[in-house]
Formats: sequence, structure tokens, C-alpha cells
Amino acid sequence: MTTLDKIDDRIAAQAFRRLVRHLRHRTDAENIELMGLAGFCRNCLSDWVSEASGGSLDRDAAREAIYGMPYAHWKAQHQSEATPEQIERMNASVARNRQEAELDAELEDSFPASDPPSITQPGG
Repeated sequence: MTTLDKIDDRIAAQAFRRLVRHLRHRTDAENIELMGLAGFCRNCLSDWVSEASGGSLDRDAAREAIYGMPYAHWKAQHQSEATPEQIERMNASVARNRQEAELDAELEDSFPASDPPSITQPGG
């Protein structure tokens, strides 16, 4: 079985760049809608790129890489005012992200890497 971490970095990078280009093309898919539906947006991608860079890309540089232009320019050109309903969906989605991250952390803490596979893997 191929897992996400076993995908070659060149392939993963190509898929990531395709996703970013797709999001650049689909300016109608606003960040607030992406957040409400999927719990992430272009800003999240930018933050993840900045974090993964180990400090070589600050937040603004990462955003420009994702947006293909300075963020302020993109925002002025493509972002409309969020409705109360969009904000409510986004807040619920962010809460779900936080809840799932907390659960992931609890599970990680409860299954240390030193445990044998028979304990940490079902059917092992």
C-alpha cells in the first residue's frame, strides 16, 4: 500500500504546484468558502509553506508564492466581504480542525513509537 509519506517528493511537489495553480485560476473559490467547507485556504497553504521553509520564507513571501502576487493586491482584486453565514461556517470548521488536532495529539501520546506493532496496529 502506498502511503502519503511514501510518495516521491518530486511527484508531491508537482501535485502541490498544480493545486496552487488551480487555486490561482479559481479566484471565485474564496478563502472564506474554502475554510468553511474544507478547513483550509490559500492563507493556510502559505503558512504551511512558510513553516516548512524553516525560516527561509517569511509569511509575506510564502503568500506571494501561493497567490502569484502580493496578498494585498489579490485581496483587493478578488475577495469580497464575508457574510455572517460564511463566518459561522468557517468558525465551525476551524473548531473541527482544532478538535481533530487535539484528538490526533491524544492518540499520538497514547501510542508511543517504542510500543511493538502488535500493540499499536490493529490485527498486528
